[in-house]
Amino acid sequence: MKFTISFILLFLVTSAATHSQTSISGKILNNAGENLNGASVTISKDSSGAILAYGISGGDGDFRIKVNSEADTVFLKVSYIGYAAWTKQLSNADQQVDVVLTESSEELKEVMVEARIIQQHGDTLSFRVSAFKNQKDRVIADVLKKMPGIEIMSGGQIRYQGEPIQKYYIEGLDLLEGRYSLANNNISADDVSAVQILENHQPVKILDSLEFSERASLNIKLKKQVTVSGTAEVGVGYSPLLWRTKITPMIFTKKQQAIVTYQSNNTGSDVSREIRDFSISDFGREEFSINKRDWLGIWQLSPPPFRQERWLDNNVHLGSVNYLIRLKKDVDLKTNISYLNDFQQQIGNTRTRFFTPTDTIDLVENTHNELFINTLQSKFILERNTSDNYFKNELEVNGFWDSQRGNIMTRNAAIQQRLSNPFSAIRNNLRLLKPVGKQLVTFRSNTGYTESNQSLNVNPGQFAALLNQGEPYAETEQVVTSSTFFTDNSAGFTKGIKSVTIAPEVGFSIRKQQLESRLGVMDGGATTYPNADFRNKMDFLSSRFYFTSSFNYKKNNWNIRLLTPLNYRRFEIEDAFLEDARELNRFTFEPNLFIKKKVSAYWESSISAILSNDFRDFRNTYNGFILSNYRNIRRYNSPLPESFSQAYNGRLSYRNPLNSIFASTSYTYAVTENNLLYSNQVGQGGAILFEAFEQENTSISHNLNLEGSKHFNKISTTLKLGSRYSLIQREQLLNNNLVEVNNHNLNFSLGLESDVSDWLSTSYEGNLSFLQIAMAGRDFDEIRSQQHLLDLSFFPAGNQYFSIASEYYYNNLSEENRNSYFLNLEYHYTIEERKIDITATWNNVLGTDEFVSVSNNEFTYVQSTYRLRPSQLLVGLKFSF
Repeated sequence: MKFTISFILLFLVTSAATHSQTSISGKILNNAGENLNGASVTISKDSSGAILAYGISGGDGDFRIKVNSEADTVFLKVSYIGYAAWTKQLSNADQQVDVVLTESSEELKEVMVEARIIQQHGDTLSFRVSAFKNQKDRVIADVLKKMPGIEIMSGGQIRYQGEPIQKYYIEGLDLLEGRYSLANNNISADDVSAVQILENHQPVKILDSLEFSERASLNIKLKKQVTVSGTAEVGVGYSPLLWRTKITPMIFTKKQQAIVTYQSNNTGSDVSREIRDFSISDFGREEFSINKRDWLGIWQLSPPPFRQERWLDNNVHLGSVNYLIRLKKDVDLKTNISYLNDFQQQIGNTRTRFFTPTDTIDLVENTHNELFINTLQSKFILERNTSDNYFKNELEVNGFWDSQRGNIMTRNAAIQQRLSNPFSAIRNNLRLLKPVGKQLVTFRSNTGYTESNQSLNVNPGQFAALLNQGEPYAETEQVVTSSTFFTDNSAGFTKGIKSVTIAPEVGFSIRKQQLESRLGVMDGGATTYPNADFRNKMDFLSSRFYFTSSFNYKKNNWNIRLLTPLNYRRFEIEDAFLEDARELNRFTFEPNLFIKKKVSAYWESSISAILSNDFRDFRNTYNGFILSNYRNIRRYNSPLPESFSQAYNGRLSYRNPLNSIFASTSYTYAVTENNLLYSNQVGQGGAILFEAFEQENTSISHNLNLEGSKHFNKISTTLKLGSRYSLIQREQLLNNNLVEVNNHNLNFSLGLESDVSDWLSTSYEGNLSFLQIAMAGRDFDEIRSQQHLLDLSFFPAGNQYFSIASEYYYNNLSEENRNSYFLNLEYHYTIEERKIDITATWNNVLGTDEFVSVSNNEFTYVQSTYRLRPSQLLVGLKFSF
């Protein structure tokens, strides 16, 4: 409570300085009475003083500017190309000012006017693509990463001011529904005029004036109203025989959009990243996930922390069809279908040291894995989104037919693993908002089903002491069959009363899960099953009845949202093998408060407080042992896991589009109270027995983030800085001893994109990490790692460039190969009249053949050696159409 009060006091002190803030608004016209869009409006203390605030008139000529100044008077200036500047001294008070500009008769002599690289229109920031693009940039993702305030994560997710974007539009249409990497990595930068950031974007138009949003979205503005384009690419290389093919036709019009692609390669390019879904769920709602989750797995190597092209041994094929058609005004039909087929290999070794309060255990594993991936993902969406009606129905069907094989050599045995892990899912999600009288009626329905039938075979048999009375045996067989049916349905209404919007909602959800598993001992051609401790036949039924009220307040520069969900939850668990039946009933109240204040034209602050209860599903409640991989066996012979969490967050952000400066900092404090404590029992061979015990415990976490970026227009340079610190404190049972574990993690990052001259550009990324773990009064060695990437591109002519890309990695704990160096060379020649690119690439020039990484947790130290791709040469042709 003290923590919450201090946050609120800090917030009030911060916002108290804004008591003198005034609002000056108006309309800008010409002599003919026509609205002037894009006029520059500035407010200063006097005619020659520094600018206090600024803005740009909108499409209807309107402008509104917030002024934070103690001055009695201010100076207003309006400018527009072709018109005489308009100036006036005003009292520093809320007022409406209408401005009429007259055409200028003054002749302009050799005046060159260059538009600002970042323009602001209300809550929309527009980044001019040509100001950030150089000769090397091909797709819009190449340009986005140079823009201040915008960050593309390694997996493809886009963030603005440190937060994930909510929507990715192309000319205002959401073609890809979260799988926006497909557009980001294929739309030509030459086809894009601007990238727009839609701050505080409410994607449901009918809610625009009723419920605020603190999330941002991104919109791609194309140069042409009708854009038909695409690329076709083919490449060949050697050591071993390499190929790369890609064809991606695209069309964008006002009524139709389509991106179709086929891609194939064995060069280490992970094309599956282009179909990853970064959709964000509705705020404050419990969502049922249909993402693939595996019960079983083979023992895999830790992948290196750098670009997959250096280490991924693949043979991949991807086909994707994404089509949007506007059936009639504001009614869109969308189809997204993708199929992925991939074969991957992993070769390397792992040295693991297990630390227990009484002993140290070492394990060495030489690993060769083969992964077979077959995935079909599809979405079919019908949507109507207008200012007076909203309807969206989304049908999603996914299928996974995956399998894996693994061979491990230890000092004592050769271990073979075979895994079959298929998974299928279907879900239909409906949302409807419709005016009835003076309020909006809301209806939601989310229903789906998932199914999985997985098996793992390990030869020779494992955990002989537990499964076969200590006698060696030939093979262990683990079979797991599971299914989940879920439905969540609710109805409510939304009503605005002046500056307040209330939205009560009542609903119910049901989740029915079934689990069957058996752990068998295969020996002498026969399979036997130990007692019920190694089998599960469980029915898990979870039901929830809820009443939620949402209160939104929006006035001037304040945004306040309060959610007050009241839930009745019931859980019923039955296990036929163990004749076990459990029930649990809970009433929970889980309020959620968010307050945001726009302190000035550049500064925003926010605080939030969330109380939540979490009840796990059948993955954390089964009584019989399940062999999750060859050296991990686990069960949860305990009550239903419950946790109660409190999370408090404070955030301060600054953005100045005029000077291209973006920065933010946030701090999160969270406390979680759990009813179960988990135990890891480490055996002599590194085998881990995992169990849960009923014992209350608490975990505490602190997270501090800082980041900032600035674009220097005169030297065509973007600088990005970041730092993150986290501390996690929790308790754990290790070999029957209760220990307190503290994890400290500190990270610093630096990014630089610069066009040094007409013939040279450079890109740099640096990262420093420090990880420290303390357990039972003992500090383990701190892990320090560095990553440095430097890319130099030379442009001897307008149609060619030569690139040198170098990378350096370091960690202080590896017993060997603490330093790793990489070098790539690339030559690029363009036949401009035919839109043909010719490329020659030499990857891994230095022939670095393996990478050593180090990681640790509360009871293990792991050193992984991963075999890398060899030095290889690739020549390619790329056609644009």
